[in-house]
Amino acid sequence: RRPQQQKASESLLSWFRGVYLPPAMHPLNKTFVKGGEWQDIDSTQEKRRAFLQDFCRKYNSRKKLQTHLVHLVSRIYVEDRHKVLYCEVPKAGCSNWKRVLMVLSGLAASANNISHDDVHYGKHLRKLDSYDLKGIYTRLNTYTKFIFVRDPMERLVSAFRDKFEHPNSYYHPVFGKAIIKKYRHNADEEALKTGSGVKFKEFIQYLLDSHRPVGMDIHWEQVSKLCYPCLINYDFIGKFETLEEDANYFLQLVGAPASLKFPKFKDRHSSDERTSTEVVRQYLKELSKEERQLTYDFYYLDYLMFNYTSP
Repeated sequence: RRPQQQKASESLLSWFRGVYLPPAMHPLNKTFVKGGEWQDIDSTQEKRRAFLQDFCRKYNSRKKLQTHLVHLVSRIYVEDRHKVLYCEVPKAGCSNWKRVLMVLSGLAASANNISHDDVHYGKHLRKLDSYDLKGIYTRLNTYTKFIFVRDPMERLVSAFRDKFEHPNSYYHPVFGKAIIKKYRHNADEEALKTGSGVKFKEFIQYLLDSHRPVGMDIHWEQVSKLCYPCLINYDFIGKFETLEEDANYFLQLVGAPASLKFPKFKDRHSSDERTSTEVVRQYLKELSKEERQLTYDFYYLDYLMFNYTSP
């Protein structure tokens, strides 16, 4: 029986390899939604979904993205009680979304008492790629899939500020040292030793380099490569710019407890000014016109998919 089982498993794997998931529109279940104040948010939501579907139809007519299913779902978190799948986009409210998922799943009583380390390193939440192929496919087809995105340039600057302008025991020695070594002429010994003090322009040089000295990171990877929005049909598309309203509407949609609201607090560096359009403008001044254009080109698909205005 074992060779038969192995053969069946290999057959299933080959079928999923390169699978193309059609972006069919699924109506949201609005059974739990109470009150008429959500009408505008619901209308915006339907427009976002239709816009993305329209973009994906045009884009996929020219090029079908193909990759292994397990890789496609590697950033997706599972909450089985309320049957939701959340694709994590760093710097777009992901820490607080993980807190909410922990409350929904019964792992915590309140989102307000969960520390940053517990959220990111506690391994309380299960990812979709940890299930077998049948479990993955069943959940993709039956659970409510949601994603929260952010203006690409704001997200990029937010990531830079978080990882390079504050002490960090991972990003400075791993990314900072490599960036300073390659892109800073006449770097002093201290900078080369610690990797601290990376300048935004140096970070952009690294980002745009096809021969990067160190690989990409999820905090500045394109959403198109994190969550594959044209291959996975997301039922709900939230935006960081309207985070609180979108999040609380989504919680109603999935039947979350009435007492559960999306947390308002800033996860870390709470005294820092939030990364706004004006803050981004100041950082972009450090770049040449060509560097700004190339950075926009790098996130071109994210701008198009989610209907963000080019800077």
